[in-house]
Amino acid sequence: MSWTREDKLILASASPRRADLLDLAGIPFRRMVSGVSEDVDAPVDPEDHVVELSRRKARDVAQRLSSGVVLGADTVVVLDGEILGKPAGKREAAAMLRKLNGRTHQVYTGLTLIDVAGDIWISHVERTEVTFRELADEEIAEYVATGEPLDKAGAYGIQGRGALLISGIDGCFYNVVGLPLVGLLGMIRRLDSEVGKG
Repeated sequence: MSWTREDKLILASASPRRADLLDLAGIPFRRMVSGVSEDVDAPVDPEDHVVELSRRKARDVAQRLSSGVVLGADTVVVLDGEILGKPAGKREAAAMLRKLNGRTHQVYTGLTLIDVAGDIWISHVERTEVTFRELADEEIAEYVATGEPLDKAGAYGIQGRGALLISGIDGCFYNVVGLPLVGLLGMIRRLDSEVGKG
């Protein structure tokens, strides 16, 4: 993936995982963390939820700027229509993992790019199916004790020890990490096309 603009992309996120993936893709960026809370009222439908929060995060940063391209993102884990966000503590993390145990769930990421000077907005939703293997209670307890689940939607990280919980995925792996790279590439190309029309 190539970034042809002179200015760096502006990532409206504190996520180290999203930063790592932008580095992996060779996209130069700088960070301006959004002040938008993920606990604010948002639509219940998962696709609408992640798009709305990604738009709020991108807008919060874009309104501080006169130019540049801002990327907002939000990722959720969904089981039987229920959105599983980041657990409040170890007890909630264990409860989430027991719900996911041996089952298939969905991971949704909403992305929004804003070209600030042109006031052009593009949003995208990526969905990936993830299947957990059957886990013993002891395995769940051991994983929670590592602390890895505590800052992650659905209480697991596929790029870390959480990979051992998963028997298969259908869709974009990087979406589960928090930034679907192919989806982002398509958005960048669309945005460049829209800006070129102006």
